[in-house]
Amino acid sequence: MLLLAASLAAAAGQAPFPADHRALRRTVSYEEMSTFLESVAKPGFITVTEEGCSTQGRKLYLVHLKRGGVKARFKVFYYAQQHGDEVAGKDAQLTLIRDIAEHPNLLPEDVDLYLMPMVNPDGAEVHQRVNGAGADLNRDHLLLAQPETQALHRVARRIRPHLAVDSHEFGRDGEDYTRRGWEAWPIITMDACNHPLIADYLKRAALDAVKAAAPLQQKAGHAYQRYTVGGPPPDAEIRPSTSEVDDGRNGMGTLGALSFIIESGVRHHAADPQADLGERVDGYRILYRYLLGTPAWRQRIRALVERARREPLPPFIATNTFWANLGGKVSAVKVREVASGQVLEIPTANAMTDLVVKASVPTPRAYAIDAAAAARFIPVLKAQGLSFETLAAPRRVQIERVKLIRLEEPYDELYQRYKDRQIVARQPRAEAELPAGTLLVPLDQDLARRAIQVLEPCLLYGLYGYPGFRELAQPGADLPVSRLF
Repeated sequence: MLLLAASLAAAAGQAPFPADHRALRRTVSYEEMSTFLESVAKPGFITVTEEGCSTQGRKLYLVHLKRGGVKARFKVFYYAQQHGDEVAGKDAQLTLIRDIAEHPNLLPEDVDLYLMPMVNPDGAEVHQRVNGAGADLNRDHLLLAQPETQALHRVARRIRPHLAVDSHEFGRDGEDYTRRGWEAWPIITMDACNHPLIADYLKRAALDAVKAAAPLQQKAGHAYQRYTVGGPPPDAEIRPSTSEVDDGRNGMGTLGALSFIIESGVRHHAADPQADLGERVDGYRILYRYLLGTPAWRQRIRALVERARREPLPPFIATNTFWANLGGKVSAVKVREVASGQVLEIPTANAMTDLVVKASVPTPRAYAIDAAAAARFIPVLKAQGLSFETLAAPRRVQIERVKLIRLEEPYDELYQRYKDRQIVARQPRAEAELPAGTLLVPLDQDLARRAIQVLEPCLLYGLYGYPGFRELAQPGADLPVSRLF
């Protein structure tokens, strides 16, 4: 890692944004960001390190701000622009860094703050969603096949944040809304981690924080709500973020952080989509500052997170979940009428906010990976930081093999589910001899929840929908990962 040395005094003069962030009308480029970060570094207070390179060789920067020495025990990790064309989170982080550099008291002494403002510099350079290899980084948290997500997770495992935030943007003016003369109402949204392996008390604390931020945004004049996906009311399904593990929010959550996603709303089809960038950045900054919390809140969240990291694994693993509306509750969903600017409240029973578990399996004590597939799995295990053993000699174990029935390709319109669903059948447990070369991944390790998310063969979504692993999954044959008891 390289320390970028420069004077703090030069920072303000070289900042590529106005003194008032609310006046922002254009996003900061990679080159401008790099120059700014070089200027703002100050040993002992603000350090800037290179944590790797993108597919096309651009540096991936991590900014570390800390002024309290040993008092700084509450670790926070903000990261942005996994999607290169989603800019407001990055700009909010850079202006926040500038403000803390100029006014150190803005950073509480007990906060240890890390920021990765631009995870996807290649995509940012050409204003495209994917990275230089054409990969969607926010769908690469399972494989960690891309250098950008590998670097992101290396940082997260090293610092083990108590709180993490993934930063994105969504389109307010999608085609389905436009046809009705509407646009999505909120300009800033936030949602919490929701994967079943994350402790319920952490998820509740995160949702409480999502709700409690509303008055702050209202005071600033920003339309704010919990982040949802889906189409316009009343007919389309509207639901919270996915409960799957291949995104940053749930990925960081199962590393043991109180994890959030923030998304600001962009008018993609406007003559100037960045005309309201300053407002989006302001909404972001309100949430970034708010999530640093009060001393009492930081102490509480730190205690909850450290409790969760000590929790034993649950006796069962949820393998099939979906969002539903229990009892058919009617909700009012706000939209903005474009012609009048009026905010409308549309009643709907298609707001799905209840996470339902449809299937579960007993938690094994380890996973066994067939020797023939070991070479394909080892890079994933290493990228995830998982401990594993390569058998030097045969070993007898009690094993449960899992057979693939089929991979379902089509999008599921009924349950609003993605493609590549893995339909499997568990085989009876039996004594078996594992040959030398088999990989054993135990679940008595610190990252056991990540191991389950990556390897559990009964998950509805998993490795076998990805190139390089799809070839290992043949209908009617056993999958290369088995469950050990």
